[in-house]
Amino acid sequence: MHPKIIDINADLGEGYGCESEIMPFLSACNIACGGHAGDENSMREAVFLANQHQVKIGAHPSYPDKPNFGRKSMDLSEKDFIDSIRNQIDCLLKIALQSDSTIHHIKPHGALYNDLAKHTPIAIRFLVAIQPFKNQCVLFVPDRSEIEKMALSLGFSICYEAFADRNYNDDYTLVARQNPDAVLRDSIQISIHLMRMFEHEKVKTISQKELPIRAETFCFHSDSSESIRIIKEVNQILNEHGYAIGKL
Repeated sequence: MHPKIIDINADLGEGYGCESEIMPFLSACNIACGGHAGDENSMREAVFLANQHQVKIGAHPSYPDKPNFGRKSMDLSEKDFIDSIRNQIDCLLKIALQSDSTIHHIKPHGALYNDLAKHTPIAIRFLVAIQPFKNQCVLFVPDRSEIEKMALSLGFSICYEAFADRNYNDDYTLVARQNPDAVLRDSIQISIHLMRMFEHEKVKTISQKELPIRAETFCFHSDSSESIRIIKEVNQILNEHGYAIGKL
C-alpha cells in the first residue's frame, strides 16, 4: 500500500536555531527575509539546509517590524508597503540564486497574513507588491479569505494552507494568540487536527463546530521551545497512520 503524501511547511529563519533539526521533516519552508526576523546570514543558512534536504524554498515577508515580530498591523503608505515587501523577497531571491535554486512560494507572516485574509484593500496592495514574482512563485493562502479571492481573480497561482498547530474560530480566522487555547501543543491532538483536515476536509473550531476547509499544505510553527519535539512526534504518528512527507 502506497503512503499518503502530505505537504508540511514551517516558518524558519526566525532566530530560534531549530532549522537543522526541523528541515528533514518538511516539504516546504517559509524563510523570514528581514521584515519580522532574519538577515542575510540566517537566510543563507536556511537556503543551504533546504537544498540539502530537498525542501521547497519560500519567502516569508512581513510588516517591517522586528520589535513586535511582525505581530502587529502597521499603517504604511502604499509606496513604503510595496517597497518593503519587494525588498524582502528580492533579498531572499538573490541568496537563493547564488546557490542555483529559486523561490517556490510566498507566504506572508503574522499580522500581515491575518490582515490579508480579512481586508480587500490590503490584499490588493500585497498582490501589487508581489506582481514581479507572479510567474515564478505560488502564493500560500488560507481558504475563504480575501487574499484567495483577489489572487484568483488576478491570475495568481495559489496553494491553500491550513495550520496544524493552531485553533480556528468559526469564521476561519485563527484564534488570537492572547487566548491560551490558540496554539496546540499536544502531538496527538495536533495529529488528529491535521488528519481531519487532510482526510475529511473538515476543521473542528474552538467552539467544536466541524466546518469544511480546503488545504494543500499544513503549517507548523517553529517559534517555541517545543517545536522540534512536536514536529518529530507528529511525524512519527503520521508515519504510523500511513502518511509520508512530500519532497521535491
